[in-house]
Amino acid sequence: MISPLFNQLLVPYIIAMFLAITMGGSGTAPAFSAAYGANVIRKSMIPGLFGIMVFLGAIIAGKGTASTVGKELLAPEMMTFTVVSIILFSVAISLLIANLVGIPQSTSQSTIMSVTAVALYFHELNSEKLLLEIIPTWFILPVISFFISLFIGKYIYRPMRKRGLTMPRAQNENMKPVYNGILIVMSLYVAFSIGANNVANAAGPIASMTANELNISGEDHFVLIMMLSTLIVAPAFGIGSSIFGHKIVRNTGKEIILFGKFEAVVIAFVSASLLLFASIVEGIPTSLVQLNVAAILGIGVAKLGTKNIFRRTEVKKFFLMWLIAPMIAFGLSILLILLADRFEML
Repeated sequence: MISPLFNQLLVPYIIAMFLAITMGGSGTAPAFSAAYGANVIRKSMIPGLFGIMVFLGAIIAGKGTASTVGKELLAPEMMTFTVVSIILFSVAISLLIANLVGIPQSTSQSTIMSVTAVALYFHELNSEKLLLEIIPTWFILPVISFFISLFIGKYIYRPMRKRGLTMPRAQNENMKPVYNGILIVMSLYVAFSIGANNVANAAGPIASMTANELNISGEDHFVLIMMLSTLIVAPAFGIGSSIFGHKIVRNTGKEIILFGKFEAVVIAFVSASLLLFASIVEGIPTSLVQLNVAAILGIGVAKLGTKNIFRRTEVKKFFLMWLIAPMIAFGLSILLILLADRFEML
């Protein structure tokens, strides 16, 4: 006979896996859109590689962001199975809408806004963490990503081409496997960074919930539970990649700008490095899709000019969805927590 505790834990874990599937779809774009845009990887290979690297990133470098999402915005004792189910469900719906539209969305921003909504309802929000650390990071890192990529594209690569310092075509053909290999390594690096940052959006809350429901305390126990939660959640990223990933990869990899291999490596390296920095050094959940698109825009401005790149329809759609999806998560969380309180489900 299944225990009532198991039934309580099962629902949020299922929702967390559903969320991970939607995150896998959204996260595939920043990981592999550059490689796909440069025509160095087949779309059929992307979900498997993506899932493996996300899992490794979450296990190796995901502790900091999991603690932030699960313990530092809302008091961990408030993370009951009802609250966690509401948080994760609200995020999953907002990301599902973005995936259906075909726009890569910030999982971290939707999750933080969902947790914030619940914390505000209970008057338990750690506003210092949110306002002084998390939100500034959301604005600062994409700007850094844009200007680093713009600088490299404008002041390093473009002058090299004008002065004929790039390799002759014959040498480029000989070096093609090396270039392709570097780009694929960069894509795997991005997926690793996604694991370090974004898996925490699902694993952090359910780890705190599990510790509460089992009456387990202590940092060591939390880390162990978080790792076990990650083992359940991370593989679902690969599933989401196979379901939603192709349309989103096509939008970012083919429709914003035609990538060369040099530009693609820059995009992957800059965005992944900044995300990994936020994960390991700061423990702050942040938006890889925005870092990635900012890097794409930086390279695009260097190649095509500001007017040409920002007039493109997809760029406008991206900015609009980035605003709407976190608001959907916030509003849905407020509505559901209000209903849960009214019907005495908390």
